[in-house]
Amino acid sequence: MSDNPSKTRTARTLTRNERLVLDALEASDAPLSAYAILDALRGAGLRAPMQVYRALDRLVADRLVHRLETLNAYIACCHAGRDAHHGAVVFAICGQCGDVAEWSDPEVDTRFCERARERAFTLDSAIVELRGLCERCGAE
Repeated sequence: MSDNPSKTRTARTLTRNERLVLDALEASDAPLSAYAILDALRGAGLRAPMQVYRALDRLVADRLVHRLETLNAYIACCHAGRDAHHGAVVFAICGQCGDVAEWSDPEVDTRFCERARERAFTLDSAIVELRGLCERCGAE
């Protein structure tokens, strides 16, 4: 992660489809599946799942979007545009209401990088997904 500067966010111009997909994710208050994105963007001319998947692949590579493995969905990075690298990303996912909170922690990032180095492992990224209940749902 922080040891690999080639993996940081690029400054390239987004394609039309990438911009549409990113805008749809930024406008959403919840993670979206690729097919939900396609449905939302049909009026803008996106017709095939591959158009969305290609855009998502590039946006994930550029670290503007994250893929949430446990939900099989995507979410816009809340750190995008603020810094070129924010290390390990942690998501707290509420199993009841679906709320997703994102944060990064330099100490967690440092520990992941140290452990990887100890094992001669080249770390490209670290995404941790925590499942549980948010404060609102836990109080019900």
